[in-house]
Amino acid sequence: MNEALSVTTLPEAVYEAMRERILAQREPPGATVTEQAVADRFGVARPTAKAALERLVSEGLLERSAHKTARVPQLDRDDIVDLYANRAVIEEAALGMLAASHAVPAAALSAQDVLVAAAASPASASRDTGPLARADIAFHRALVEGQHSPRLARLHSLLMGEIELCTGQVLAHQLLALDHVVEQHRGIIEAVAEGDPERAGRLTRAHIEGARDRLLDHFDSIHGLRDEG
Repeated sequence: MNEALSVTTLPEAVYEAMRERILAQREPPGATVTEQAVADRFGVARPTAKAALERLVSEGLLERSAHKTARVPQLDRDDIVDLYANRAVIEEAALGMLAASHAVPAAALSAQDVLVAAAASPASASRDTGPLARADIAFHRALVEGQHSPRLARLHSLLMGEIELCTGQVLAHQLLALDHVVEQHRGIIEAVAEGDPERAGRLTRAHIEGARDRLLDHFDSIHGLRDEG
């Protein structure tokens, strides 16, 4: 049976639906994604499916070598450490600059509202985490894009495909409580609104490194890796 699509432009619709499937871990790391399977799932032509997959590949949410089937990337421990280290540098700098303006982007506030509403609703083990991952990612993207340097925003966007894979895992495996995420976001928003660059940057780095540590613990647990000593 075909899955429903929520937007009208078909390549965009398929892209958004597949992106959410990846973020929610319904397409887990290592899963193969063929053009024909996507076309069949959503009842679209194969070129439409191809266009959506090519966009996901370009953003780092899928990987594909020449003449190979697309696959959801499997990040190793070094990948996670490297991604979060670079993300922390960029977002800490961006939030420091954003705070100097005292202006919290409206898109960040809208994304935060989605997370606040979800945190206030009854917890459910079957909750679809795709929309939550999308809101969390939108929050961070909006904050970085709200500062004045387009080059810094472009650097951030280069990382975000792989960062989105990490965010999806953190939320899908409930490695951080949603109300904890909301509270940390609230602290960042307040620091920006109050024009405190040092606190905005520091809270952002702490937020990123906390998620990194939980994801590394999860990675170590499923791969049988533990520090000795």
